[in-house]
Amino acid sequence: MDTADDTKRPAYIRHAPLAVILIAAVVGYFTLRDYLTFDTLANNREALLAFRDENYVLLAGIFVAVYVAIVAFSLPGAAVASVTGGFLFGLALGTAFNVTAAVIGASAIFLAARWGLGRTLAARMDASEGTLKKFKTGLHEHEINVLLLMRLVPVVPFFVANLLPALVGVRFVNFLWTTAVGIIPGAIVFTWIGVGLGEVFDRGERPDLSLLWEPQVIGPILGLCVLAALPIVIKTVRGKKDI
Repeated sequence: MDTADDTKRPAYIRHAPLAVILIAAVVGYFTLRDYLTFDTLANNREALLAFRDENYVLLAGIFVAVYVAIVAFSLPGAAVASVTGGFLFGLALGTAFNVTAAVIGASAIFLAARWGLGRTLAARMDASEGTLKKFKTGLHEHEINVLLLMRLVPVVPFFVANLLPALVGVRFVNFLWTTAVGIIPGAIVFTWIGVGLGEVFDRGERPDLSLLWEPQVIGPILGLCVLAALPIVIKTVRGKKDI
């Protein structure tokens, strides 16, 4: 993508993709939050399973497309979609479909933000001095580790982890692969919950997503966070010693 050509385009054209995403997110929140739920899945599970058995490839394509839209437009129901992947396709394929759809949707937000507002902010950071300049330089020095941390730490909202890197000039290729790798642990957990969802529905219950916070689950994820943060800490400590 040519930066010079992008900056020559009218501002409203460059900002249009991100504006569409933000508008869709607001509209979707008020219109879809009561439909993209576990109750909806429970009420339609027999029909979904029957359709899957007769049209496996078609349903897989529809599922990935819907999940991409949920992520790209930040619609409610991402957790429901992740669990549904395990319910319909099992742990291996369900995780693969969930990760693929999430990465595509995240990339759409990143590119939309980068094309418009992100280029403006990145240019201002490059032209600035002081704190902003140091912030961007420091970020690029630890870009991969910071991106992995944002994906691994469960408290960082997915939309923020998609949008913020684009606004500070992160390289797309690094954003792409760190997103794919960083969301795998969480994707496995949610997909695994979906694998046993039929039994949960049979008991008249709804899935317990608090499983993510169980010590045996959150422990290894936090361990990965420490590994991702370690190079940053070591380099910071060494830098202070050299001063």
